[in-house]
Order: sequence, then C-alpha cells, then structure tokens
Amino acid sequence: MTLKEKIIHHFEGKVVRKDLTSLVKGSNPVPVYVLEYLLGQYCAIDDEMVIQAGIEKVRNVIRENYVHRSDSEIVKNKIRSTGSYKIIDKINVSLNDRANIYEAEFANMGLTKVPISDAIVDANKKLLSGGGVWSIIEMGYSHEDGIAVRWVINDLKPIQVSNVDLEEYIQLRKEFTSDEWIDLMMHSIGLNPEYFSKRDKFIQLSRLIPHVENNYNFIELGPKGTGKSHIFSELSPHGVLVSGGDVSKARLFVNNTGNKIGLVGYWDVVALDEFEQEKGGKKTDGDLVKIMQNFMANQSFNRGKETYQATASMAFVGNTKHNVPYMLKNSHLFESIPDGYIKGAFLDRIHMYIPGWEVRILKSAVFSKEYGFIVDYLAELLRELRKSDFSPILDSKISLDGSLTSRDRVAIRKSFSGMVKLIYPHQELSESETIELLDFCIEGRKRVKDQLYIIDETFKSEPVEFKYRVLSSGQEFAPETLEKQNYFAAVEARQETEYSEEESEKLVPSFVDLKPHQFILKDNQTGISFKKLFGNYLKGATHITLQDPYIRMPYQFKNLLEFCMMLGNNKDPEAEIDFEVITWNTEEFMPDSIVFFEELQENVLDLGINLVYKFENHHDRYIVGNNGWKITLGRGLDIFEKTEGRFNVADMDQSRRKCKACELTYLNK
Repeated sequence: MTLKEKIIHHFEGKVVRKDLTSLVKGSNPVPVYVLEYLLGQYCAIDDEMVIQAGIEKVRNVIRENYVHRSDSEIVKNKIRSTGSYKIIDKINVSLNDRANIYEAEFANMGLTKVPISDAIVDANKKLLSGGGVWSIIEMGYSHEDGIAVRWVINDLKPIQVSNVDLEEYIQLRKEFTSDEWIDLMMHSIGLNPEYFSKRDKFIQLSRLIPHVENNYNFIELGPKGTGKSHIFSELSPHGVLVSGGDVSKARLFVNNTGNKIGLVGYWDVVALDEFEQEKGGKKTDGDLVKIMQNFMANQSFNRGKETYQATASMAFVGNTKHNVPYMLKNSHLFESIPDGYIKGAFLDRIHMYIPGWEVRILKSAVFSKEYGFIVDYLAELLRELRKSDFSPILDSKISLDGSLTSRDRVAIRKSFSGMVKLIYPHQELSESETIELLDFCIEGRKRVKDQLYIIDETFKSEPVEFKYRVLSSGQEFAPETLEKQNYFAAVEARQETEYSEEESEKLVPSFVDLKPHQFILKDNQTGISFKKLFGNYLKGATHITLQDPYIRMPYQFKNLLEFCMMLGNNKDPEAEIDFEVITWNTEEFMPDSIVFFEELQENVLDLGINLVYKFENHHDRYIVGNNGWKITLGRGLDIFEKTEGRFNVADMDQSRRKCKACELTYLNK
C-alpha cells in the first residue's frame, strides 16, 4: 500500500485532505482546527463526490453560521426573527459577583454580559480562561417585557473532539515505518514532507513538544514568514497565542482583584508571539519575569498569599534582527528578545531552542495536499500523552555525561520524551533511532547553554560537556550545534583563501598526515565542498573510479561536472587523470544518460580528465584512487539539497549549499 492508502485504511474518519482547509477558509479568520473539525464530519474519506459535497456543506455552515464582525447585526436579526439560531463564534465567560451570575462575551458578535448557565460553565471550564473558546452556540432571543438582557444561550458545544482512543492510536502506529509516520505527522501539520530533510522535519515537529509535554519551555527565534506561531495559534484548541507585548502578571498568572487565575491555569500551552525587543519604550515588568522564571522551574507561582500549581508549557516565538554569523561573532542568539528576559536565571529554564533560521519561508508549494490527521483529533491525543513520561527509554541505552547539571539533564530528557511521543508513541525505537533523537535534543539544549556562557559569567565557572556514552558499545559522542559547525567552516574557508598555496598546506592535513576515519554530514550543514571532502585524499592519483548508481538527473550530472572540476584544479596543470564512472539507469532513460555523458566527456578533456563511463547495476557507492585511498559514499555525489530560486549564491559556491545527512568513510588500502 502507498502511504496515502495506509493512512486512509487505518485512520478512516480521523484524517482529512489538507488542501481542503484553504478551499473552504477563504478570507475567514477561522482557526484550522475549527475548519478541520467541520471537514472531518463531511470529507473524511477518499471519495471525490463525497468530498465535493462535503466541501459545499462546510462552506454553507461557515456562510450561514460563522459570525463575521461586519455581519454581526444581520446575525442578530436572524436570532431575533427566528427565536433560535446556531452560530460559530469565540466565547469568553467571566463571573459577575455582584449579580452572582456568569456572563459571556462574544468575540465577533460584539455581545457582552450575556447570562450563561452554571451547568454550561461547569461542563466547559476553559470558557473562564480569558483566552476564548471557539464554539457552536445555539442562541435565543426573548421578547418579554421588563428583562435586562434579551439574548439567551440555549446550548453550547466547544469545537473539539469529544474523546479519542489512545491505545488504538498506539497500536496503529506499528503499521507504519518510522519514515512513513514522520511524513504522516508532517502532513498533519499541513506541510508536504517531500520538501523537507529529516532534520527539517524534526525542527517542524519539535514545535509540537509543548503540546505533548507538561511544563515544557520552548523558544524559537528566526526570520519572518517561517510559520513559527502557526502551530500555537491554529492547530490545537488547548493552546493560546498572545502577543509578547500584551502580557501581564494578572493575565498570565493570577489577577489579585477577584483572585482570578490566568492563562497558565487553563491552557496546556501558552505561547508568547512577537517575543522581541520592547516597542515604544515599554519596559519589561521585572516581577513578571521573576514569577514566570519560578513557574518555568517549579510548575508553581505565588500571587498574594496563595501558591498555585499548573502544567502549562511556555513557548516563546519571535524574529531575529541579524543573521547567525553576525550573532555568533558580535552578540548572542538571544539578542532580539526583550532585555528584561536576557538573564541567566531565566534563560537557564528553557529546555529547547529551535534554530528558526534553518526553517524555509513557507510558500504555497510546501503545503500538503495529502491526508493527515484532523488536527483536533491529533491535539486530543497529544493531550492524553502529556500524562506519560517516555524519557526512561534512554536509561537502558545511553549514559549522559556526569558534568551535566540537573537542568541540562531535565531539558534533554523532556525534549527526548516529547520527540518519542510524537514519532514513536508505541515506544519501539532502535538504538540508532534513539541516538538520532538524542543528538537533536542535546543540540536544542546546548544552544541555550552556549549563550549562557556569553550572557552570564557565573555559568563559566561550572562548564559542562554535552556528551553521552552508548552503553552497548562504550562509544562516546559529543553533538555540536549546526550553526557553530557552519560558522567555523565558513571562517576556515575564508582563512584558506587569504593564504598562499604554500601557507594553505599548513592549515589542512597534507597527504602523509591523512588517516582513515568516518565523517558524518548533517542535514542543513554548510561549509562543505568536494574539495574539502575529497581533494587531499585524491592528490597524486592518476586513475580514479567513481561508482554511483544514481547519476541520472540533470542536477546529478552537474554534480559530476563539479567533481571533475575539483579533480582538474586538484592536480598539476600538466598531469592527466583517467576517470572511470560506473553508474546505472532504467532502460527508458538510458539514451538520455548516454547523451549527457558524451557531452560531459568532451567538456572535461580540457581539464586533463579522461572520462570513461559504463552502466553496471551495483548498489555500493564509492570513490577509489590508485594512490591507496577509498572513500565510501552514503549518497554518492548527491550530498547537496536543491537550491531554490533563479539567483542563488549557493549555485556558484558549494560551501554555501545545505547538505543532506549522510556518512563518508575514508579507508587506506
């Protein structure tokens, strides 16, 4: 079965085609989970006639029942005329203690102080949170004389799935491979996985960790237009997004007047959007930072004489002011957040810092048009999983370095637990899959700690090593943040260009210093080129063989041309190299490959490269030279991500291209 067929077969009625949302949304400012709740009732199967009928039904519901602010008076007239009418609106409830009644406020209808029964409020406590709850509300109107309020709330149903079967979900996960499940999750958050590397997928899915882990503290800073706030505003009815410049102690925690609990008491996730430097001279409330800092560490906060407990996760999303190399050279990666929060004690509470600068600006092509979970269904499952801790999976496989502080360990373990819940909810993952997730989670915490060493001198007195040991093999690993690797690679490349050829030999290993080793490339890593990977190991070779079964597409032939250019620049001008290429293609496209090879042969002759090719169906990928070195290639020469746009500097400079994850092994025969 294809992935689409497996999704529909196992989760019929719980998935929806993701492009339908945009078809019915139009210009309506309706959250995705509201639309998918409706689409899930009418369009949850793969039958085009049913889908088209369902789309029309949902459009009618939105047209007839969703309240636009501009049409509020028309809707009021319908309610008054008919006596009872269903509407879709966001509703918020507060207690009028003088009258001893609950009163509702409607976001789009513009109604305030509408009485609502205790029974409805008791059944839907989140109405009291201050964040508002989208609901289907049956409104009535009274024509009786002498009454203070004519509007009546007859019934209310929050727009959310009433119940889910977590055990069924966990069992069905076993029907999918890890890659299939990751792609299903990507479709579920509205993105086409074909446009994302494995690391990119991890970054996107990590935005869900606050929804699946209690008291998780998350931050993402990056360029505009990358969808940082989308998951917190649209994908779950259990999360609330508020402007970072519009928060207060009373709104977030407790209003001492009336002792009303704030957002953290009602929502699973409280996200602060546009969490950047203060505008208009407004200063951060120091008391707010202290209360938030205590809550992030202890899951409790004090207001007045009371101590309150809550499980809300905190997410901070905002834009960066400078590019990453500038920040690494001149400041730190937290430079754009308000000064009042740039304090070691506060930042040390953050469990994961996601590199928002790695996230591509979202264009229409990257949005999913395939089936994914109805987001409200997924939101309820993630909420159920908050009750569990999956971090003990680490204990039987990994030993974290003893220098790590308690906060470092908690951060890494909570991040790991969250990623396992998202990708391996059945808790079945191999050692390599465990290490893959752990490396990502350690990097997310190390990114925080590296900045703390810059921001707060006290952290330098107790340096830690972000290392771990694999219990089965005893091997030690020390993950590094990708931006540091890329920055130092760029600095090294610049330094090499500033030296003469003789001086440059001192900066890189000479041929006799080369040693067998393994080299691992990360997704999105930069600063890599064919010269850097292969140049020194192929010095002096007069016969080189490349075996790569996938040299078929035009961009793959371009890679081969660039490899030939590297060989030509790597040898003495008068020398020649016999270069044999062994590859394969399907019978249908073999003639095209022959044409490409013949054109390539002619063009590289002037480089002193005598290229010959043959077609043999082998799976191994390697380079071997008659100087004694063999390099095994995880992906052949296809190590770079496709560049975007017509004018991209990465087209001209390999070191600026993003890499695909792979391994290379250097062997001396």
